This record gives sequence, C-alpha cells and structure tokens, in this order.
Amino acid sequence: MTKRKVVVIGGGHGQSLICRGLKTIKDIDLKAIVTVADDGGSTGRLRKNFHIPAMGDIRNVMISMAESENMLSSLMDYRFDDPDGKEDDILGHNLGNLILTALTQQTGSFMTAIQEVSHILNVKGTIIPASTDVITLYARMEDGVIVRGEANIPSHDHHITQVFYQESVHACKEAVEAIEQADIVIYGIGSVYTSILPNIIIPEIQEALCSTHAKHIYFCNAMSQPGETDGYSVEDHVDALLYHHAPVDKVIVADNKIPDKILQRYIEHGSAQVLLKNDTHSYQIEQRDLLNFRNGFIHHNPQKIKNVIEELMEGL
Repeated sequence: MTKRKVVVIGGGHGQSLICRGLKTIKDIDLKAIVTVADDGGSTGRLRKNFHIPAMGDIRNVMISMAESENMLSSLMDYRFDDPDGKEDDILGHNLGNLILTALTQQTGSFMTAIQEVSHILNVKGTIIPASTDVITLYARMEDGVIVRGEANIPSHDHHITQVFYQESVHACKEAVEAIEQADIVIYGIGSVYTSILPNIIIPEIQEALCSTHAKHIYFCNAMSQPGETDGYSVEDHVDALLYHHAPVDKVIVADNKIPDKILQRYIEHGSAQVLLKNDTHSYQIEQRDLLNFRNGFIHHNPQKIKNVIEELMEGL
C-alpha cells in the first residue's frame, strides 16, 4: 500500500500529542512543520544570545516522534533547575535546547542539527522548521494595540484580530514541498494564534496550503486559553484560521462529557469549554471521543487521535 502523506502544522504540546499518536501508523509518511517564533524561557535566551531560530517546540515534537521515549529522549527534555530565577549559565535551560544550539554552531545549519538529533533519537517521520529565519511574532488587538513577541501576546487582556511578522519571512523549502505533496494537512491541537498561525502566515506556506490538493483538518481545542481565545467557540477558532487564509475542510471536535469538578477547576483559572454555537457550517464538523481525564486535567489522547486519522486515511 502506498504510504499516505500526512503533514501536522503547529507547535507546543498539542502538536506533540498528535505526532505521538500518528508515528505508530504503519502506512504513513509523517512530517511535522513546527513554529520557530517562540521567544520565551530557555528558547528565547538561546535565540537572543546565539541568533538562531527558536527550537523549544521542535524539541518537544522530536521527543514525541522518537521511536521509543526512553532515557535519551527524556534527557532531551531535562531542565536544569533554576530555583532563584537567575537564569545564569545553564540554569533554566533544557538539555535538548543546548544540544540543538551546539550542533547548529558546529554544523553551521539549523536544519542539519535537527536531522542529526532526529537520527540519534530514531524519529519516526520528518521534523521541519517552518522557517530558519530568526523571527518575531506580532499581534494586533481589537482596540488597535500591537503586541510584540510570542511570549507577550497571551499576557494582554485584549481580543486578538491578527498575528503577523513585520519583517520578510521565508519558509523552509522542505515545508512548502511537504504541504504541496500531502494527502492530509492537520492543524492543531494548541494555541491557534501562537502555535498554529505563526506557521501559516509565512507567505510561501500560505500559498502552498491554498494550492495543495490535501484535505485540511483542524483538531479544535477542548478549552479556551486565557489571554488568547477567551470566550471562543469552535467557530471562532476556525474563523481565526480562515481570516489568516488557512483553508479548512473538516473540524474534529471532542464530544466527551467533562466532569463538573474538572470543568470548574479550569473556569477558576480563566478557561472555559470550547463549544459549537451553530448548526450549519461551510466546513464539515465531526464530533469524536478524543479526551482523557487524569489528575484533575483534560488531555487529548494520542491513541484516539490516531484512530480518527486512520479512518480519514482509509477514506482517501
């Protein structure tokens, strides 16, 4: 059977969850296009000091796509304790971030560094940065306020209307080619404005998404994100994608009943359940069992995501 070409676009833990499920599908050619717009924490410090693209989200996806998540992959995520918040020397840094930085300096290529570590971890698929440029994300709010920096965007109590780059940003050619050749393109799960859209607003990626014959699938968040999608419905999330010229053919929505105790805990922290508000849409809605509940938290289950994608692959 010919392998189906599946591209997952995003960043952060949501994209990692999807890739963790999909890497075990037998007949799949899996590629992850990952944002490099993060400018907070360890990633932000290394990016500033060494003028290299952000690698934190890439590290997360790399671990999730490793053949086996053993001691080596766990070490990639190891963070040197920084109890006083001094951020001196290696304090507060992830070991994986330091390794990727060292390899980038040694080889002179961010892409080569990713490929080398992927080989060591026996990553099941291909990890592609959306760009190898050092980029800064901006957000325009409803009241006209402009916020600079991905880490700062959720800290402003305003509704976001648009995210953009002020400088010219070029996509990795491998990312563009992956989208053009894909059978399925998946957006999500995760921060729509700071994980998914930073990839999509790169012009060459935007053009590839609009020209590809692939099915465009969006896995919607189960809960809103304070400072980013407060009060958003499923449709509001999709509208944010469409406003930034990201085609959407089908939206996968969790239909699990969230226990009241867990839901109340999220509400107390400024997060609400993301629900459908309309009966008709220009795109397909598919409601599925996607969630697990553990230790008072809501988790998307990689195996359940895998089941959905396998069904979509069979229907192509």
